Amino acid sequence: MKYSIFFLFAFCSLIGFATDFRLSDPKDIALAPVQNNIRNVLDLSGIWRFKKDSLNIGEKMQWYKGLSDSRAIAVPGSWNAQYDDMRDYLDWVWYETETYVPSSWKGQKIFIRVNDATYSAKIWVNGKPLGYHEGCHVPFAFDITKHVNWGVANKLVIQVENQLSPERVPTGNVQGGSFQSFPASNYDFFPYSGLNRSVVLFSVPSSYLRDITIKPSFEGSKGALNVTVESVGGINKGRVYVHGQGKTIEVPLVFKNNRANVGVVIPDVRLWCPEDPYLYDVKVVLGEGNEQMDIYNLKTGVRTVSVNEKSILLNGKPIFLKGFGRHEDFPALGRSSSNSVIIKDFGLMKWAGANSFRTTHYPYDEENYNLADREGFLVIGETPGVGLYFAGDGDSLEKRQQAMTRYIEEMMLRDKNHPSIIMWCVANEPGENAQIGKMGYSSDEVKEKAYNQFEKLFKQVRKRDNTRLVMYVGVMFGPTDWFNLTDVIAINRYWGWYSSPGNIELGAKTISTELDRLHNKFKKPCMVTEFGADAQAGMHSVNPEMFTEEYQKEFIKAYLDVADSKDFVTGMHVWNLADFKTSQGLIRFGSYNLKGVFTRDRRPKLAAWYLRKRWNGQ
Repeated sequence: MKYSIFFLFAFCSLIGFATDFRLSDPKDIALAPVQNNIRNVLDLSGIWRFKKDSLNIGEKMQWYKGLSDSRAIAVPGSWNAQYDDMRDYLDWVWYETETYVPSSWKGQKIFIRVNDATYSAKIWVNGKPLGYHEGCHVPFAFDITKHVNWGVANKLVIQVENQLSPERVPTGNVQGGSFQSFPASNYDFFPYSGLNRSVVLFSVPSSYLRDITIKPSFEGSKGALNVTVESVGGINKGRVYVHGQGKTIEVPLVFKNNRANVGVVIPDVRLWCPEDPYLYDVKVVLGEGNEQMDIYNLKTGVRTVSVNEKSILLNGKPIFLKGFGRHEDFPALGRSSSNSVIIKDFGLMKWAGANSFRTTHYPYDEENYNLADREGFLVIGETPGVGLYFAGDGDSLEKRQQAMTRYIEEMMLRDKNHPSIIMWCVANEPGENAQIGKMGYSSDEVKEKAYNQFEKLFKQVRKRDNTRLVMYVGVMFGPTDWFNLTDVIAINRYWGWYSSPGNIELGAKTISTELDRLHNKFKKPCMVTEFGADAQAGMHSVNPEMFTEEYQKEFIKAYLDVADSKDFVTGMHVWNLADFKTSQGLIRFGSYNLKGVFTRDRRPKLAAWYLRKRWNGQ
């Protein structure tokens, strides 16, 4: 009898949790918060109160009503980087701040938007449960209108944890995983935790624009924007204004079931490209005349992306992607947002002659894409699906699949209107099993199931966006048949480093042979999305030796020479722009991946100077 009572209590608790903590709606992050004469934004960045909860007793003890014995923490910020005693701590913590909501916001809908809580978060407002989100590097938002207290400070409390699990994406604590490290992540970068990006309040009118999707195209000198608008509140009219090159084009909107779609024709269009990243201003208005209920402004570029057997085509012309993989990683900041670091990194990439980067291995802070739009960088937008695998426990597999499905939805909703993004990367180095190199042990049944699951993710991306290319990045010894799903063959390769270490010549021959084989089989353009070698800054040798700056430079040179000899190689991304923090492991001296051509604090190594000379044609 006592067991029946126990399970009844547990079941009721789950029902209570599901009722009190609703899941966030991805549609609420489709439009970034903006300040204009109708909408409002209040950034809550600053020093918050913070408390560790290693026993997970905070909710039972009602810490959501206010934290006692707390310490200070910066938001945004990674707790592992701010406190030495919490460097490897990944369990529960609590954040608290207080804020007034301006009285001028009365009568509007008020939302809270958390731009990244790694990995899962619960939110309370004024002691009342609000909502729950699971997943990292993507924002989530909740309507808090009914919870707001006017004229007094409002208490905001967020519980966060970043426990590593095989059920999550990216995965951790995987039996036989690829990286034997501490903390036990199944990926090669440090699992920084917390509120790593800003938290903001924003308001919208009672009838408002919920989503805007812009798909550009052109034919000859005539450009076109297909604009789809979704609204809330039943207003049935509106307008789209497109301004550029001194002219404004105005098109009416007619909503049916809160949805409208129009085509905007742009004569004498000015195309977006790295050499001329021209952006058109788009203003969408809900309502007409003096009854303008909502206004939203954004920028877009007119360009097309396609492929042939040998090249990626931007606006119908072949383009070669020169660039880097990057990480949002910097001393003291961990993985937290910093506009200063974004500006610095873009400056270094331009200095080196790069025109592109991949958001390794997760969606970046939105300011990266805004700046890429303005500066003309080509971006491969990547999900957090790093180290993804499709075997093992059925429940874990299904939870990973669900996580990936949601990630794709959230990432594409947030980032879909950036002209800089030319490709979506579904996953980095996925495999059938958790352990890289174990592919030969998979049965045909396991391989087929893995392929089918992976294919579903590709179909999801293509259904949502038919204007960009889709790819994944293949790992050494990984399955190659999966490239049937892609528009571009993208591989990470380290022949001459992890395999045949010290032998750059053999490594170059191996990558050359492999590229030929892949292109002959799939007849698709190829790119190497990672290649490089660790180099300890200041370590030198007359003859290139592993871990010296000379070896790193010669390794990169050899791979670039191979690419130059093949007309079907359409891009080369050096791994990495800058050294970055990792978990502790035998192959990571000092817990750093030292493959950056810049040090972690952005000082150039010999390879950076070499790339500057080569990529700038000097």
